[in-house]
Amino acid sequence: MKRIVFALATAAALLSAPAVQAGTRLSGEEKLAKLLEGRVAGEPVNCINTYNTRSARIIDKTAIVYEQGSTIYVNRTTNPRTLDDGDVMVTKLHSSRLCNVDTVHLRDQSHFMPSGFVGLDTFVPYRKATQAH
Repeated sequence: MKRIVFALATAAALLSAPAVQAGTRLSGEEKLAKLLEGRVAGEPVNCINTYNTRSARIIDKTAIVYEQGSTIYVNRTTNPRTLDDGDVMVTKLHSSRLCNVDTVHLRDQSHFMPSGFVGLDTFVPYRKATQAH
């Protein structure tokens, strides 16, 4: 009898573990909010220079984030639900600026097969609250 109770308790613990882990995974909006903590949004701009962009990354089903020095630019794209943080972004540039009329093609990271594309929207700059004034 003790073995059955122990087996049931162990099985219940193992089955509940994925549910607990899944509950702690942040949504794209939550990840973006955490990234922007302590920052203030500025006026949206249509284009950003690419030469001083340190990094660009996808926030799952939410936005593309471009970092330039201490400023973070958030682009919510025309179809954010297709954004997958496991994809690779491929952008064809026609100048040294990335603008809201450009598109970003998405490729699967493991096989580099096309997985979609998004059109860019305006870029909202976020600066640390002390720098925003």
